[in-house]
Amino acid sequence: MSNQQLTYSPFDPKVIADPYPVYRELRDNAPAYWSPDASSWVLSRYDGVSAALTDPATYSSASGIFPTPPGVDMTELFLPMLIMSDTPRHTQLRHLVSKAFTPRRIAGLEAGIHTLVDDLLDQAPESGPWDFVSGFAGPLPAIVIADMLGVPREDRDQFRTWSTTLIQSNPTRGEFGPGLDAAAALYEYFAAFLTERRAQPRDDLMTALVHAEVDGEHLSEDELLGFCLLLLVAGHETTTNLLSNSAVILAQHPDSRRQLADNPHLVPTAVEELLRYDSPVQGLARTLTRHLDLHGQRMKADDTVLLLFGSANRDDHAFPNADHFDINRHPERQVAFGRGIHFCLGASLARLEARIALQALLARRRDWDVDLDSALRLRSGPIRGYSSLALQ
Repeated sequence: MSNQQLTYSPFDPKVIADPYPVYRELRDNAPAYWSPDASSWVLSRYDGVSAALTDPATYSSASGIFPTPPGVDMTELFLPMLIMSDTPRHTQLRHLVSKAFTPRRIAGLEAGIHTLVDDLLDQAPESGPWDFVSGFAGPLPAIVIADMLGVPREDRDQFRTWSTTLIQSNPTRGEFGPGLDAAAALYEYFAAFLTERRAQPRDDLMTALVHAEVDGEHLSEDELLGFCLLLLVAGHETTTNLLSNSAVILAQHPDSRRQLADNPHLVPTAVEELLRYDSPVQGLARTLTRHLDLHGQRMKADDTVLLLFGSANRDDHAFPNADHFDINRHPERQVAFGRGIHFCLGASLARLEARIALQALLARRRDWDVDLDSALRLRSGPIRGYSSLALQ
């Protein structure tokens, strides 16, 4: 199939339902594809995506990470965020917040996550359908990041609603309204806490951000609010959807599920394969800083380029028989968390939560089915997962 015959949009309902057949077409026939719907180039092969992620001088994040219509500046719609910055500011800000995600700090969360997982599983019905998202996959990471930031656990349903609304905006069609309203609500929500932390410091991440200095200066109010929004959304959306996708994949591969139930020590490696096989973040965008010739296409400076992590992770050249789910595979090169200077800061936390959650779930439920007919998928281009998923 030629480039002209291909049609790809990250927000196409058919793509959201199952993107992998069209990803294969892109990799085989149009590895540098211009998507009119997304107003962006699309890179789908592993080598191309990986190279772009490790070349921030050419592929800039400063103009936003989602495809947008021509003339729309994402930096004017949202407050400054680490994920939408380039060096040197990115280096300064990442160094600051990385202190909250050191191996020692993450390891210190393990006991609390075990307790939380057990409490959530205790509340699951013994029979009948159980909404895995609202009952488990959603609350777990939302509570963990809420505790880290220092916001009340009881607010989790509200900020999860804001977060889910935000990630389901379709910027390629200019549908910013609901997402911007959700962002504004989150900014207002955090502003009150930041004021409180200035007056009454606590042992939490918000206090650390308020009192942190970069080159002798405190972060601006806009930078603080942008940090809080990013940490909240990124801190739970990836893990929520990793767990939900995993529940479906393991239901579809019962032999693998039973093998994991019998051998819990295999779960950490299986988490890497789950991340590769159905990546919760399907792709993020960059903006070219210079002209580039790639796969016979002339890509111009200031063009948007969508990097398809989900497609790269299904590339047979990087992962033999990539469409096959294999818990014994060791996919160390998978790019579900990105690569390079923007590698997900919370990757180790997401892996820890997923390991604990899946080991506990498998210890209690060796078998389950999922009702995909009633399941509701997120209407999101970059994020792949479910807003509702019944296990039984």
